Parts: sequence; C-alpha cells; structure tokens
Amino acid sequence: MAGRFAPSPSGDLHLGNLRTAILAWLFARADGRPFLLRVEDLDRQRSRAEFEASQLADLAALGLDWDGPVVRQSERDPLYAAALERLTAAGLTFECFCTRREIAEAVSAPHGPPGSYPGTCRDLTESEREARRAERSPAIRLRARERTWTIRDELHGEIEGHVDDLVLRRGDGAHAYNLAVVVDDADQDVDQVVRGDDLLDAAPAQAYLTHELGAPEPAYAHVPLALNADGRRLAKRDGDVTLRDLSPEHAWDLIGTSLGVAARSPEALLAELDPREISREPWIVTF
Repeated sequence: MAGRFAPSPSGDLHLGNLRTAILAWLFARADGRPFLLRVEDLDRQRSRAEFEASQLADLAALGLDWDGPVVRQSERDPLYAAALERLTAAGLTFECFCTRREIAEAVSAPHGPPGSYPGTCRDLTESEREARRAERSPAIRLRARERTWTIRDELHGEIEGHVDDLVLRRGDGAHAYNLAVVVDDADQDVDQVVRGDDLLDAAPAQAYLTHELGAPEPAYAHVPLALNADGRRLAKRDGDVTLRDLSPEHAWDLIGTSLGVAARSPEALLAELDPREISREPWIVTF
C-alpha cells in the first residue's frame, strides 16, 4: 500500500502544486505508507524532459523524499492496453465516433449533468459502426453499468458523483488519462490518493472504473487549491509562484504559514501537523 504524487511535466510546479506535493507526502508518511512519485506524461505534445527534471529538483529542494524509482506513464502503454483488452472482453467498452464539438452541441444524457456524454454511439449496430469507421477512427469508451458512485474522502466525507461513459482510448490511439491513472494506481498498490480538490468531481468515475477492473478502490483526500487574490487558480502570470523565482526557504515560509504551523521542513511538519486537520478552505496566496 502507498501514497503518491503524480505531476504532469508540462511546466514548472507552482506554489499550489508544491503545497499539494508536501501534503501528499505528509499523508503517506503520517500513515506509515511508502510515498511514490509518478510522472504523468501521457500528453506527448506538452510534456518536456526539462520540466520533469525541474519538478524533481524542486521537490528535492524542499526536502521531500520518495520510495523506489520514478515511474513514467509514457513507458506503460502495455499495461493500459491489457486493461482495455480485459474491459472489452467483458463487454464493457464501445466505439465512439463523436467529435468534441458534436458532444458539446448534443443534448446531454438524461442521467448526467450538463456536458455529459449523450450516448450517441453506445448502441450502434455493426453496420453503422462499419460506415463510421470509414470516416474516422473511433475512440473507445467505457460502457458504464452504474451512473453514480460514492467515494470516501478524508477531507470531504462521502461524495456521490456521476459516472460517465469515460474515454479510455482516444481516436488517435493514445490511452486516455482516466484509464492510465486508474491502472497505475492499481498496479503500484496505491491505496491513498491525495491531490487538489479541482479533481474531486472526477474521483467517483475513476473509483468506479477501478471497481470494474477488479482492483481495490483507494481512499481519497482532495486538498484545497491555491488561489490568487481574485479567486482564480494560481498560475505563473500571478508572479513569483515557482522555485525559479522563490527560494525553498521562502516557499516553505509561505506554505507553512498557510497550514498554520511553525514547521519549515518535511520532518518538522510530520511531527507538528495531522494532515486530516488542515483547513478545507482554499489558500489565498499573497506575497
């Protein structure tokens, strides 16, 4: 069993990312779990080796350690393909030929929130699929058998959320994030997922997919985001928000203050703070 931090190497880690990494480390270490680091570089166009290197260097500069080698999603396609094959063999996938624009313009499915997949391709006949294959390569979607799923979140309690017919493989043949993250967590024995609460809405569907793959569902802890003074998610345009601009000591001062502790190192934080007692409110970052 383990916890993890899984950044995407599409830019430097901003102060909110660094705070989430520290909290993910704290949750794992407080519970005696190994702490794993996974690079979620499925997006080959945006992912850069230099960003991965700077992210790992920033985490180390803050004093964080992790167990075992760094795992990269770009090296794990066979695992995702095998999981997709199992779901398909069980009759739990279907081909989808819809474009994003077509889905956006369609009326949402009656069982889902606005923007949910309308089920356009779910029950096509084989002849209809053959005709559409001549026009474009299909994505592969999950044929969800449940429309709601409940998770237990360490900070938010029980959360019931919508389960959509998730994209598992895109039309260009690339495996989708929702499949990869579930397969990775199951394969790495991750039973504790700590991440920003902007991903809370995605958790029930990912937990459901975990269930359909026959793996244990992880416990979740979605931590508050870092926001700027205008209430928007922190971004590079907000100024000195990465370790390219801040020293590790200054970053620890800001993060420690946001958590209401005197600790300015991972070890001191572990001795001082129960991660389940952190504020549930967003962190408004001021410099």
